[in-house]
Amino acid sequence: MARITASVYTSHVPAIGAALDLGKSQEPYWQPVFAGYDYGKQWIKEQKPDVIFLVYNDHATAFSLDLIPTFAIGTGAEYQPADEGWGPRPVPKVMGHPQLAAHIAQSVIQDDFDLTIVNKMDVDHGLTVPLSLMFGQPEAWPCAVIPFAVNVVQYPVPSGRRCFQLGQAIRRAVESFDGDLNVQIWGTGGMSHQLQGPRAGLINKEWDNAFLDRLIADPAGLAQMPHIDYVREAGSEGIELVMWLIARGAMSDVAGGPAPELKQRFYHVPASNTAVGHLILENKQ
Repeated sequence: MARITASVYTSHVPAIGAALDLGKSQEPYWQPVFAGYDYGKQWIKEQKPDVIFLVYNDHATAFSLDLIPTFAIGTGAEYQPADEGWGPRPVPKVMGHPQLAAHIAQSVIQDDFDLTIVNKMDVDHGLTVPLSLMFGQPEAWPCAVIPFAVNVVQYPVPSGRRCFQLGQAIRRAVESFDGDLNVQIWGTGGMSHQLQGPRAGLINKEWDNAFLDRLIADPAGLAQMPHIDYVREAGSEGIELVMWLIARGAMSDVAGGPAPELKQRFYHVPASNTAVGHLILENKQ
């Protein structure tokens, strides 16, 4: 059967992609950020995932205020990098896995989660920056990717509890797929940041690290955190962290298995106008 072998968590700051694309990754400001992903780049070469189920939020490229799906799964064969106002990033197109994506959509919808099925869309920095951080600058991405877009831009947004439950449904869906696939699930976005208003530039190191502690050791408890706590403590864009709970909910320990092995933990401030967080959790076989 297919199996989820690991979950990866990372910020998806657009300036990180620009720094890489413009050859600035070794400049003094950016070098500590990229160094935090050196372990992950080697780790993923050894893991060789067949498919990455990548949870991210669209930034008004595939969707707009005219149409705002809460949860949208990409079932297409390929996805082009989006033009976010300054041209598409110079990265490879993303190859999908329509068979697994369609199976997950079928299973999760029958598990009482309403998904929007997207057969064609472009993918923005929310998806391509995490791929760049983990894979560098290859001529082609080394595995298939299933995009899973979550609305964390326009309220109402899904609760952490609902996201955590959805992760569990995704794990069940993957495990019921008739095929031997090594699947990873990635949760992206965050950490603490606010882009506008009197608190623009807010970063809360203590809260971010406490979030990482609980994500590792107490995800079920963390999933009960109300939206107002994210906004008050982590800024208006800190709500992106509920997407990490989808990935965490898909890990085996949530279904009664052993605790995952922490392979990497990294946190750095600043990277543009936000804090950068990165975790790798590996399921024990």
